[in-house]
Amino acid sequence: MNHAARHAMHHPHHERSHAKSQASSLNRTAFLATLHCLSGCAVGEVLGMFIGTALGFSNGATIGLAVLLAFAFGYAFTMVPLLRAGMTVREAARLALLADSASIAVMEIVDNAVMLAVPGAMDAPVSSLLFWAALAFALLVAAIAAFPLNRWLIARGKGHTAVHAHHAHH
Repeated sequence: MNHAARHAMHHPHHERSHAKSQASSLNRTAFLATLHCLSGCAVGEVLGMFIGTALGFSNGATIGLAVLLAFAFGYAFTMVPLLRAGMTVREAARLALLADSASIAVMEIVDNAVMLAVPGAMDAPVSSLLFWAALAFALLVAAIAAFPLNRWLIARGKGHTAVHAHHAHH
């Protein structure tokens, strides 16, 4: 029996604590990736909902604008630090698309489904508490829905892992 095997036999808590530490680190990374994605999505979503509602767009047009802006801001929030680190626009755009597309898509589907499900939320004026409370609730539910996806992607070396690898190199 080698030294490592004997050590593991005598100290099984080390293995468990290492596994807990890895899971904790993965959860933290996934949480931060979800928060990062949420920040870009939220800016675009809020802006789109605000503009569409304020201008009296139909629900479909408002959601379309909100989704378009959520993707634009989500990608931009990922690309700006990469561009500052010296990456070309093409490289940064490719990395942002790989890192964020799935997460933004899940957030947008859930966020807009919640907005449609909350009675009166899509028809509420932007000056109403209902509009803002429903939107905040929808974004929270969307983040909760996207977390497991981000965790799964990061555990497999995908998603925001690629972006963080680039931050470390520059």
